[in-house]
Amino acid sequence: MNETFSRGFVMDEGLVAQIKPSMDVQSVLQILGTPSTTSTVGNRTFYYISQTMRRRFQFQDPQVIDQQVLVIYFNKSFKVERVAHYGLQDGVIFDFISRTTAAGGEEQSFLRNLFRGVTKFNPLGS
Repeated sequence: MNETFSRGFVMDEGLVAQIKPSMDVQSVLQILGTPSTTSTVGNRTFYYISQTMRRRFQFQDPQVIDQQVLVIYFNKSFKVERVAHYGLQDGVIFDFISRTTAAGGEEQSFLRNLFRGVTKFNPLGS
């Protein structure tokens, strides 16, 4: 049976490209829909989580083989400050838009927990 499927937010580069700095929250919601989760620590942040799963046998629990997180950061005026598209590259959380690894602090800790907590497989180590 070797079945692969997606769940969560469907990453659409065309829609993501429509999200521009200074855009308001309502516009983001109209384009991308409701986020998978939000953060209210510091400035408001929307997280859109996309997973690719694999199940080798009908009775087996699906395993996460890829996960990506689109993050929309808002400033205090609830306008888009920046957009990040995180995934794993060589076991490190990597932003495919800015081509950098995730910054330290609370944000990196939250992202690590998102990537770590979803599956028994932990690509980031213990």
